[in-house]
Amino acid sequence: MTTDIETKIKNIITRIRPYIQRDGGDIEYVRFEDGIVFVRLTGACVGCQFSDVTLYQGLESVLVEEVPGVIGVELAD
Repeated sequence: MTTDIETKIKNIITRIRPYIQRDGGDIEYVRFEDGIVFVRLTGACVGCQFSDVTLYQGLESVLVEEVPGVIGVELAD
């Protein structure tokens, strides 16, 4: 079951995704648990030295600002 928060998270990821794909990478929503959004980076993002910037300064800052209840972003196992 998708919650309202998950819908907002997925919409933001969809909005940011083209910028990541432009550089040969991709991002996939995995789950939302205890305020943390878990995502998976694929393609050129794997091993890229800028993936932390994309994840934390990009995605995390937008999600924390725009979605009440989100406190952070982590890579899924």
